[in-house]
Amino acid sequence: MYRQGDVLIVPLAEEAVPEGAREAESEARDGRGRLVLALGEATGHAHAVVGPGRLVRSSDPAGPALLHVPEGARLVHEEHDAISLPRGWYHVVRQREYAPGAVRLVAD
Repeated sequence: MYRQGDVLIVPLAEEAVPEGAREAESEARDGRGRLVLALGEATGHAHAVVGPGRLVRSSDPAGPALLHVPEGARLVHEEHDAISLPRGWYHVVRQREYAPGAVRLVAD
């Protein structure tokens, strides 16, 4: 399990990859060629994956995304140390916080 700020990366066993995830359309890369997992609303900084891979988002914007890095990759952010991810599948979960009357994603 890996954490970088408000993003949690949880390894997923190959046999636990949901049906259709392998064929699902992948998230597009940003202008710098990165897969952006979470964009900082306040700072504009991003938790992003550098290297080969694909990101499949849930239909629920607050739901987990699936990340596949077939050769391993690096998770980078302007304010955190980079994290090396071994090859495989991962759940990407955004931290949430409670506010009276709502649960919302943490804004950085």
